[in-house]
Amino acid sequence: MLLPHSTRVAPQGPVVCVVMDGIGVGPGDAGDAVALAHTPTLERLRGLPSYRTLQAHGRAVGMPSDADMGNSEVGHNALGAGRIFDQGAKLVANAIASGALFSSARWHELLGCIAQGGQPLHLLGLLSDGNVHSHIDHLIALLERAAADGVAQVRVHILLDGRDVPGRSALGYVDQLEQVLARLRGGGCDARIASGGGRMRITMDRYGAEWPMVARGWDVHVRGIGRRFASAREAIESMYAELDVDDQYLDGFVIDAGEGAIGPIRDGAAVVLFNFRGDRALEISKAFEQDDFSGFDRGPRPAVAFFGMMQYDGDEQVPARFLVAPPTIDRTMGELLANAGKRQLAISETQKYGHVTYFWNGNRSGKFDERLERYIEIPSDTLPVEQRPWMQAAQITDAMISALIRDPYDFARVNFANGDMVGHTGVLDSTRMAVEAVDLCLARLVTAVRKLNGVLVVTADHGNADQMLDLDKQGVARPRTSHSLNAVPFAILDWRDPLLGPKLRRDDSSTANLGHVAATCLELMGLRAPEDYLPSLLLPG
Repeated sequence: MLLPHSTRVAPQGPVVCVVMDGIGVGPGDAGDAVALAHTPTLERLRGLPSYRTLQAHGRAVGMPSDADMGNSEVGHNALGAGRIFDQGAKLVANAIASGALFSSARWHELLGCIAQGGQPLHLLGLLSDGNVHSHIDHLIALLERAAADGVAQVRVHILLDGRDVPGRSALGYVDQLEQVLARLRGGGCDARIASGGGRMRITMDRYGAEWPMVARGWDVHVRGIGRRFASAREAIESMYAELDVDDQYLDGFVIDAGEGAIGPIRDGAAVVLFNFRGDRALEISKAFEQDDFSGFDRGPRPAVAFFGMMQYDGDEQVPARFLVAPPTIDRTMGELLANAGKRQLAISETQKYGHVTYFWNGNRSGKFDERLERYIEIPSDTLPVEQRPWMQAAQITDAMISALIRDPYDFARVNFANGDMVGHTGVLDSTRMAVEAVDLCLARLVTAVRKLNGVLVVTADHGNADQMLDLDKQGVARPRTSHSLNAVPFAILDWRDPLLGPKLRRDDSSTANLGHVAATCLELMGLRAPEDYLPSLLLPG
């Protein structure tokens, strides 16, 4: 598909889109690390005529309801696609509510695998209602339907959240799940929790940043190797007493009722990974599925029938079997620019590298045109981010400026992970420093892009650092580790304009969202977006 030219003249240099991950527009209170930070560059951008805010959560980005937080996956999908697609949370919820999931050929294939293998059904995933990677309601629906369809044994392997939900909220979700399991046992289905651990300690690594996380998960889920407790509640309470950390960092554990581990995954088993989001599901999926696997030493790999809630990578077709089809995102901005012969640069550190590549490109691995695209991954630290809140922001900036000077790119995109990754720790002071690190690097990009006669576009994919405290039922402020529901900033810095930036539309102040950014960037490049893209935010003229 060819892109027609717009009436706007493209700059001599590149259009550079900066995504400040997790840096939203908060209330300016004592828990707003963005407002508390020293951010002269952001303050300058807020004063431009080209500054406004965009919606980055709820239905505005394809989530089921406006009570749902945005996240980096859906945010980058919207930024790159120029349109809003129903996302995993909504697709799965709809498939369950309509009954389509349970009437599908895949569900009946799963039931057949369980009957043939003679082993329990194993359900593995994140146990919370954060609705970013999973939802406990989806797990309960799978459990109840499996029991109704005659599955005799189920084992649940729980990953504790404390990241998209309050830091020490796991016991509430465990109690809710145990009530359901007890009811199912009363009806004749032997359903129990078999293993678990914090999502940032086991299983849910992404982008190959820390394969030992996945190895630790494999040990507890598959091999039954780990600290043993009589129940998940006992495991969590014991580790709370020992460790001053939130749920996401709790060690892996195995449930042993006195006769050994109650649910190792063995030959013949059927396994469902009930997370719907792909980035932190891919590695464990590959561990179960791939014959040629080098992530870690799996030991003897059990022969299992593995199913994902969704397919997490359409290009690699991982997993091969899945219960709900992911959104089909076509004609992304990256694809259109490649077809138009435009040169593109994408860069981030490992923690968000897939967001400016895979998710930006519509859940597609690889490049559209090897000759025209360059992707740069800066390896992330393995040390705790709250101890190094600057992360790799300086190295990203160094590499980006060097690449822009060396080669004539038309469009570049960069993600600074600091606001989101450090915000998830709940440590306010570290998050403030993380925001300041991003602002400092943003200042360097302002100077570099100006020298290159380019245009700078600055936004964020969702909020996080802007809301670091929540009030509990007693009115006491508690650290918040999850994303916020706040809008995100959007600004354009164009030195050709007397006011340093074009005027933006204000008629849709309550509904404009991240999906408008693609058409806006295309127009800045002198191109006109397809008719079905959300319109550019630039005022005509």
